[in-house]
Amino acid sequence: MAKSEDVASSLPELVSAVLAALRDGNDAVRPVVRVCRACAALLPVDGASISVMLGPQHRASLYASDAVVERMESVQFSLGEGPCFEAFETGQPVLVPDLARDVPLAWPMYAAQIGTEQVGAIFAFPLRRGAARFGSLNMYRRRPGWLSEAELATALQIADIATSALLAASATGPDGEISEAWLTTLTRDRAVVHQATGVLIAEFRIPPEHALARLRGHAFATGRLLDEVAADVVAGRLPLGAIDT
Repeated sequence: MAKSEDVASSLPELVSAVLAALRDGNDAVRPVVRVCRACAALLPVDGASISVMLGPQHRASLYASDAVVERMESVQFSLGEGPCFEAFETGQPVLVPDLARDVPLAWPMYAAQIGTEQVGAIFAFPLRRGAARFGSLNMYRRRPGWLSEAELATALQIADIATSALLAASATGPDGEISEAWLTTLTRDRAVVHQATGVLIAEFRIPPEHALARLRGHAFATGRLLDEVAADVVAGRLPLGAIDT
């Protein structure tokens, strides 16, 4: 059987697996896991992740297939820039087949930090339904290289399956979008960031976006991840005066 026929037969199987996970209903992330695993099985990529976003301050990494892509997600959130943010904001796929050669103008700091990892190419696809956008499906490969036209079409189909799964699993808002309340239940790993943001809001009487920017700025200046800085703020290990800039 040809490769294209393998993919054609596997996509319906993916849909069936996602539907089964949705019917089970015990874990909203299980359908996402199915989708990410399908990326590595059907495409020439080494890892995948799915991020849900309601804006720059409301983002959750629902699943990362390995340590490299998990690190990629953490660095993006720390800096507030990267392929998932670009895919979400533009609603268009972000295709970087050679990260070392083609550093994107939209996220130079992220590219510089990820350049130390075994990442040769990055691909991010928006999760969208019509004009509404919900996040991104992110993939990487260790060696540089393009996705073929057929592989790109498969990636777009997988992203569409992921979007449908998220909309089906979530408690949607009044206009059919993913609700912030549902997203909050899945952001346990980011709860400390929200807590630290609240500490800075109360201390300096600044808007939430300014508080988050201060946390990110301190994390970047000290070469640490945002989660680590936020945990120190909440625990009182980091004097607030150190990030009063």
